[in-house]
Amino acid sequence: MANFVEKRRSFIGLLPVVPVAFIGVGGAIGSASAQTSLPTVVVTTPSPVASPAPRPAPPAAAPPARKSAAPAAKSAPSTAAAAQTPPPVDAEPLVVDPNALPPPGVLIVPPATFAAVTVVPGREILQQQGASLTDVLQNRPGISASTFAPGASRPVIRGFDNNRVRVQENGIGSHDVSALSEDHAVPIDPMAADRIEVVRGPATLRFGGQAIGGVVSATNSRIPEAVPRGGVSAEVRGGVSSVDNGRDAGFRATAGAGNFVAHADHFERHAGDYKTPRGVQRNSFVDAESYAAGGSFVGRDGFIGVSLQRYASLYGIPGGEAETNRTRIDLEQTKLMSRGEWRPRSAGIEAVRYWFGQSNYAHNELSFNADEGRFETGSRFTNRETEGRVEVQHTPVMTALGRLTGAVGVQLGRRAQEGTSFEGDSILELARTRSAAAFLFEELQVSQGVRLQGAVRYEHNNATGTGLDLADPTAPLTVNGDRTFKPVSASAGVLVDVPLGIVMRLTAQHTERAPDSAELYSKGLHEATGTFEIGNPFLTVEKARTFELGFRRAQGAFRFDASVYHTKFDGFIFKRLTGLNCGEELATCQSVDPASEEDELRELRFSQRNATFYGAEVIGQLDVAPLWRGVWGIEGQYDFVQAEFGKGEYVPRIPPHRAGAGIYYRDVNWLAKVSMLHAFRQEHVGIAETPTSGYTLLNAELSYTQRLAGNAYVPQFTVGLKGDNLLNEDMRNHVSFKKDEVLLPGANVRLFGSIKLN
Repeated sequence: MANFVEKRRSFIGLLPVVPVAFIGVGGAIGSASAQTSLPTVVVTTPSPVASPAPRPAPPAAAPPARKSAAPAAKSAPSTAAAAQTPPPVDAEPLVVDPNALPPPGVLIVPPATFAAVTVVPGREILQQQGASLTDVLQNRPGISASTFAPGASRPVIRGFDNNRVRVQENGIGSHDVSALSEDHAVPIDPMAADRIEVVRGPATLRFGGQAIGGVVSATNSRIPEAVPRGGVSAEVRGGVSSVDNGRDAGFRATAGAGNFVAHADHFERHAGDYKTPRGVQRNSFVDAESYAAGGSFVGRDGFIGVSLQRYASLYGIPGGEAETNRTRIDLEQTKLMSRGEWRPRSAGIEAVRYWFGQSNYAHNELSFNADEGRFETGSRFTNRETEGRVEVQHTPVMTALGRLTGAVGVQLGRRAQEGTSFEGDSILELARTRSAAAFLFEELQVSQGVRLQGAVRYEHNNATGTGLDLADPTAPLTVNGDRTFKPVSASAGVLVDVPLGIVMRLTAQHTERAPDSAELYSKGLHEATGTFEIGNPFLTVEKARTFELGFRRAQGAFRFDASVYHTKFDGFIFKRLTGLNCGEELATCQSVDPASEEDELRELRFSQRNATFYGAEVIGQLDVAPLWRGVWGIEGQYDFVQAEFGKGEYVPRIPPHRAGAGIYYRDVNWLAKVSMLHAFRQEHVGIAETPTSGYTLLNAELSYTQRLAGNAYVPQFTVGLKGDNLLNEDMRNHVSFKKDEVLLPGANVRLFGSIKLN
C-alpha cells in the first residue's frame, strides 16, 4: 500500500496559496444546465428531491423578489429523486438549483415528499475541509457524527449509527468495514461529490433494513448520463485550511461525441495534526487520494455506463493508547460500478434501471514499535462485496380513486468480511453474508392536494461465521453459526396540501433489520478502539415502528421544514461497555480494575433490548428585505433526540439538544453569512458513560462568484473564505467513543475556490 506520509503526490503540491476559484453552488461537471440531457423520466419513490434547473438572476436596476426560487422546468432526477412521482399536470414543482446564483443560505427545501430529505450542494462540500462526507453534514438538524478521527467519521442520524445508516455512492453501498467499528473510514471522498443527500423515512426501504436510520447518498458524474454541451466540460477545485495546515485539490473532466461520453477525475488531500484550544491534537493527520475513469453509451431511450475507481488513505487515531502508539490506518479500495437505464414505454413499462457494484477493500492497522524503530501491523481488515439492484417502473394507471404510479425491484448482495489480529484473538474470523430482497412502491394521486403511498420490502439474509456462546461466562463455547433471517418491512403515508403553500406529511413505518455478521460473530481485540469486542450469535431480528408528522413550505420568502417522530424498537442491538477490562485474549476478560498494563482493553458486548427514540427537527429561512443588489435574511434550526431503554435507562452516545441561528446576505455575485450553533450539555448518559459539556460553534463565510460570459475558457469562477469555531471553544462530541480523550478542532479559516470550463 502507498504510504502517503512518505510520498505525498505532486498534484496537491502544485496547489497555490490562493486556490483557483469555485464553480458556484453545485459545482457539478456536466450539470443539467450544461448538458444535452435525455428526456425526463421519473420513477415513484417516497423521496423526491428537486432537480437542478437554472434560476434567473434579479435585474441589475431593481431589487430582487423576496422568494428564494422561481418555478422551473422539469429536469433529470437526482439520486434521491431517482424515484419521484410526477406532479399533477397543472402544478409545477419548486425546483431548487444547487448551481444557480445566489444560493439561499444553507437551506434547500425539496418539494413535497414523504420523507425528510437533506440536500447539500457542491459549493457547501467545497467550503468544508473535512475528509469524510460526515464533515459536511454534521451540523444539519437530525445529523451528527461519530468523530472518532478526522479520517474516520460516520454519520449519526436521529441517534442511529453504523448498521442503521447506509452510506452509498451513485446508488451502490460504500462496501467497507466502517459499520464494524468507528475508527474505520468510509472510502468516499467528499471532494468527488457533486451533491450529498440524506434521506430518512419510508424512502430507505429501497435499500433495505440496514438503512433504518437513513441513507447518505453521494452523487457524481463518474458514470455520465449525457454528453456535455460542446462536447467537453472540466473543473479544477481546491482549498487550504489553517487549523491543520490542510490542502486539498482535484480535477475532473467529461468529454463525448455522438453516443459515447467518457469521464476522468482525481482528488487528493493532506492535513496535518489539527490544533485545539489546548494545543495540537497529536496523531490526527489525514492523507488521502481517489481517482476514477468511466464511460457511457447514451441513446435516445436510455444509457449504459461503467466506471473503475480507486481510493486510498492513511490517517492517524488520536487519543489514549492509540495516540501513544502512533496508531494509524492504511487502507485501499478498488471498485467497479455500472449503471444504466432503458425507457421502452411499451407493454406497461415506463423505464427499467439497474445499479451494480463490485469492490475489494483492505486496511492495515499499524502501531509504532519504539524498540525496533518501525511501524508494525497489528491487525488487518478485508471486505469483498458485490451488490446489484434492478427497478422497473410501470406506466401510470388511471383508477377509480386516482392516478397510480409505482415501481417494483429486486436487490441482491454478497459479502465476505474478515478482521485478523496478529497480536491476540482476531475480532472477526471470515464471515459471509448473502442477501436477496424484493420491494414494491406505489403512489396514488387521489386529488390535486392529496397523495397516498404504500411500500413493502421482503428480504432473505444468510450470515455464516464463528462466534461465542457465553451462556456460561466461565466456559465460553465456540459456535459455528449459520443464521437465516427473513425481515419484512412496510410503510404507508399521506401528503396533504394545506393553506399558505404548506404541505403536511404523515407516515407510518414498520422496519425489520437482520443482525450484521459483526454483531453476531465478533470475538477479539481491536487495538485502534482499545476494546475487546464480543458478538452474540443468538441475536434476533431488530424491529422498529416509526410514526412521523412533518410540515414543509418550499416557496416564498419564508421557507421551512419541520418534523416530529417516534420510534419503538423491539430488540434494539447496541454496543454495551460492560465495565470489565481484557488483555489480548478472551480468557483475560475478568477484571473491573486491571491489575496489570496488559489488561487495558475495555470489554464491549453486542446486546439487545427494547428501546424508544423520539425527537424533532426544525429548520427555516426568511428573506427579510432587499439590500444593495440582493436580499438579506435570517435563518434558524433546532433538533433533539431522546433515546431510552426500559426502567429509565438511556441509550448510550445520543446527540444533545442543539439550537442555532444566523444572518445572511446574497446576490448574484456575493454570499455573506454568520451563524451560531449551540450544543447543550448532555446529561442523559448510558452505562459507563460520562456527561458532556455543551459548546457554542460560531461560523462565518464570505464568497464571490463571477460568470464570464463570452469567454470559452473561463466561463465561471468563485473564491471564498469560511471560518469555523471562530470562538475557539473546547468542543467534545458526546456521540464519540473518544470524547473524553479528544477535543474537536479549534478556530479554523479555509480559503477555497474552483474554476469550471464549459
